[in-house]
Amino acid sequence: MAVLPLDATAGQGPARPAPSPVRPPGRPSRRPRAASFLPPLAVLLALLLIGAAQGARPHPFGDHLAREAAGSSVTVPALRADDGAVEAYDAEGTRWRHTREGRRALAVLPAAGHAFALWSDGLVTDTERRTAAAVRWHRAVPDAAPWLRTPEAHGGAGVLQPLDPAARMLAVVTPQRIAAYRTVDGDLRWVLPAREGCAFAPATTARRGTALLVAQPCTGHDAAWTDQIVAIDDLGGIAPHRTPLGNELPGERPDPRAGRAGKALASHR
Repeated sequence: MAVLPLDATAGQGPARPAPSPVRPPGRPSRRPRAASFLPPLAVLLALLLIGAAQGARPHPFGDHLAREAAGSSVTVPALRADDGAVEAYDAEGTRWRHTREGRRALAVLPAAGHAFALWSDGLVTDTERRTAAAVRWHRAVPDAAPWLRTPEAHGGAGVLQPLDPAARMLAVVTPQRIAAYRTVDGDLRWVLPAREGCAFAPATTARRGTALLVAQPCTGHDAAWTDQIVAIDDLGGIAPHRTPLGNELPGERPDPRAGRAGKALASHR
């Protein structure tokens, strides 16, 4: 008579799994080495993709700076608008060229350390003059692009005007308004609109001391000649007893000239 083995777990719930064999101490478990490289590789791949996307992203203003081998970085190059580009050159040849996609440089204004340019879309730029290391800032002039396409614009003549010998302030003169920008960072400091029935003439300007005189012809026959000329400086329109804002950077000492309300020009009687 055959005797069947007794199942001691019968009637006591599911069977327990067999215990895993005990590993001898000092022997770590073996894992595939390739798995340990996956997280670093994933991070590296993500960084490469981000860098490629940033490199492929076009500049919002379409700037292209081409630095030439000719020329010395010690000398200060001259500037010109040549074939729609801003070109810096010296006796040895072209130093650098600044172009913008689909836009033409209409006028350039050289200053110490600055290369200001007016473009056909009404944008004003400031490029580092000596080596074209960077375009410091871009500023759009309101309502300028349609006017620049007209013959009356004279190719942007007189639109860019320095307001002090060191070119710390730049005036952009258009028929509708005169806007002044701090050249170190392109900050808009003040705006002077033209009188009603009048318009500024950027190509008709003169200087007297620290003042810039801008013609403001008016359509009305009753306009006095004194109303058809405005005098400005780096602090704005010159008028008796004015209290203009200063143009210094935040944290700098107040401009000692800020107290000049000015009778740089005698007021009309």
